[in-house]
Amino acid sequence: MSYEGYESRIIDGKVLAKQIEDEVEAGVEALESGRGVTPGLATILVGDDPASKMYVRLKHKACERVGIRAEDHFLPTETTQEELLSLIDTLNKDKNVHGILLQLPLPNHLFPQEAMEAIAPEKDADGFHPYNMGKLMIGDEGLVPCTPHGIIRALEEYDVPIKGKNVVIVGHSNVVGKPMAAMFLNRNATVSICHVFTDDLKRYTLEADILVVATGVKHLIKADMVKEGAVIFDVGITQEKDGVYGDVDFENVIKKASLITPVPGGVGPLTVAMLIKHVLRCAETNF
Repeated sequence: MSYEGYESRIIDGKVLAKQIEDEVEAGVEALESGRGVTPGLATILVGDDPASKMYVRLKHKACERVGIRAEDHFLPTETTQEELLSLIDTLNKDKNVHGILLQLPLPNHLFPQEAMEAIAPEKDADGFHPYNMGKLMIGDEGLVPCTPHGIIRALEEYDVPIKGKNVVIVGHSNVVGKPMAAMFLNRNATVSICHVFTDDLKRYTLEADILVVATGVKHLIKADMVKEGAVIFDVGITQEKDGVYGDVDFENVIKKASLITPVPGGVGPLTVAMLIKHVLRCAETNF
């Protein structure tokens, strides 16, 4: 299908990400010239999951583009919880490391929540620490999860009103769904959160002025499940032999949406861009 005539409806995550990167690059230069500080990110990857390796590479390339110093910490699959926590403690104490990212998922024998809680809140570039999550819940949005932060940034850039709008979030994870709901509530939207146990999902999605879908279920959202003019963010991704697919049936839903993110090239680049923006923030406030 040709999307001629629909191009204006596509939220180009790559273009927005470049804009954010330019802002971060300027901030990095100002921090270096004004305070002599180069922001530093430490990433931790346990095991050899190919997708995780790819995500870490993308984050490091983004750091390189804007002048952030990034260091890899690759640990073998058999790494113990104690060894992982010891590394995090070392990075917490390293003054040259301003942001720490623990790449998920971890091998099954490890405990991700304990590890994420071990990261110093002021170095929590991903925004997953309970302290930062708690601040988010009371409206103090500092270091928040990157994907929801990127979605809010996109809505601002496209001048999409949030106050008073009906927002439906499909997926209630700690990474996207729950923090996303909090960020919309902080902006006075009316929020519904749906998930795998929701009865009659279509009844909810049809009411959405803004729809955020993060389930990892290929083409869960069909054209008859969205109302005309909805703004749609597709966070999910499914890799198959013939390509990559989102949670939204993009080819048909774009005909009804006023704005929509593609997969790939939508939310993904925004997430990485917000991560490096968080690293800069960490460096600016904790140098």
